[in-house]
Amino acid sequence: MVKLIDKSTQAKILEPSCGEGVFLSSLEEAGYSNLSAYEIDSTLKNPYKYVKYESFVSSPTNEKFDVVIGNPPYIRWKNLEEELKKELKTSPIWQRYFNSLCDYLFIFILKSIEQLNEGGELIFICPEYWMNTTHSRTLRDYMLENGSITDMYIFKEVPLFEGVTSSYVIFKYVKSLKSEQISLYKYTKKGKPTKDDLEHGTCFKKQIIQQFKIGERWILAGAEERSSIVSLEKACKKPTSLLFDLGANMYRIGDFCDIGNGMVSGLDRAFCVDDTCNLTEDERSALIHVYKAKDLQQYYNISDSYYFFLQDNISECVFRERYPNIYAKLQPFREELSKRYSYGKNLPIWEFAFPRNEALFRRKQERIFVPCKERISHKQYFRFAIAGSTTFPLQDVTAILKKQCCKENIYYILAYLNSSRVFDWLKYNGIVKGEIVEFSETPLASIPYRCINWDDEHEVRCHDNIVKYTQQYVNTKDIQNLYSIEANLNTLFYE
Repeated sequence: MVKLIDKSTQAKILEPSCGEGVFLSSLEEAGYSNLSAYEIDSTLKNPYKYVKYESFVSSPTNEKFDVVIGNPPYIRWKNLEEELKKELKTSPIWQRYFNSLCDYLFIFILKSIEQLNEGGELIFICPEYWMNTTHSRTLRDYMLENGSITDMYIFKEVPLFEGVTSSYVIFKYVKSLKSEQISLYKYTKKGKPTKDDLEHGTCFKKQIIQQFKIGERWILAGAEERSSIVSLEKACKKPTSLLFDLGANMYRIGDFCDIGNGMVSGLDRAFCVDDTCNLTEDERSALIHVYKAKDLQQYYNISDSYYFFLQDNISECVFRERYPNIYAKLQPFREELSKRYSYGKNLPIWEFAFPRNEALFRRKQERIFVPCKERISHKQYFRFAIAGSTTFPLQDVTAILKKQCCKENIYYILAYLNSSRVFDWLKYNGIVKGEIVEFSETPLASIPYRCINWDDEHEVRCHDNIVKYTQQYVNTKDIQNLYSIEANLNTLFYE
């Protein structure tokens, strides 16, 4: 971060939350001597006499600097101490730009920019979430109105700080500069970077991206991917929404579909039934058809299995008599089954540990399954697969079922979720940890949804074509159908 400074060693530099002086040490080693610093916690002693043990938030704004650098605090309003909340309520900057949905980090960024000279540089390390949330839009727009981001280093879920999990970025911002491009450096190594990695830049892949725009979320992607994401969101906006407020005014998958994480057996290998031929009639009636994550391919399943599933309140004696073959199968697993996490219940060995969302999965309608977690480091697609009306998901799968209000066919939704536009959107807006995208109920529900205008014959025809070609692909695996699906989907995203 110190090497990102493009000022002489005589530059006037501020560290607004210096802690024990890590940045100050690095700055002095690099030859910078005109240094100032604030630290609110007076118990964090360091050897630098120029540190002021007072709050940067309330410090005078008339003093200007050539560089502000550091690791500012990032604390959500609800977690702030009451003393800090009171301070923010009396801050003119906070009152003008922010509210109680905002993070303590925001005022450190904005006030630092206020105290920069023209051409001054702000270099911070912080989480990246504020780059695309609705309530941080004021901060982002202020930054772009008063300067430009020039460099961005993105680390994703690399454990840079011990005991802290977040997706981190380092950014360099130059006040009053109007730059059309940003140098984006994506961390490519597994685990923490070494000093040599950082010194030589061997752990980063560089990409030049377009400067962010006022009124838009900051998407750390190239021009083509950003265009794809923007076109998706525009096509999904509600008729009354304004373009600059898309985040809160888009149709979402959760508006039209019910979503549920799969059921938890607690020990899958005990409940999986490989041989169904030698079961009694009662035992066969207690089986459920199941897909796990390993069974799913894009659009369809490649394998399946049957599980014993019984929720009757019966004694072990009755269970052994009524389900003798299943009872015998469970015996070698008895100890492991008894040690399952029971969610506060007295759990018999023959019952699932947590049959969550069972009522949802009992609906007699086709559904879409997707693995709860998908690694995308070596592929450019997710595995949204169609499943029959009596098929259940297990714990590593999430299910999507249409609500009654949804007029689109389930095969249209299947094709839509498997599209490249949705892939790009999730890659940059989903819950992504490193190269793993998570598909629990909330992130799936947040996916923008392209509704069909049923009064538009052209759109209805596209919908029907997508349904037809998707069904044909699921049945025949003929790849030509994918090209037809893509062509019809693309038509729905033209202006």
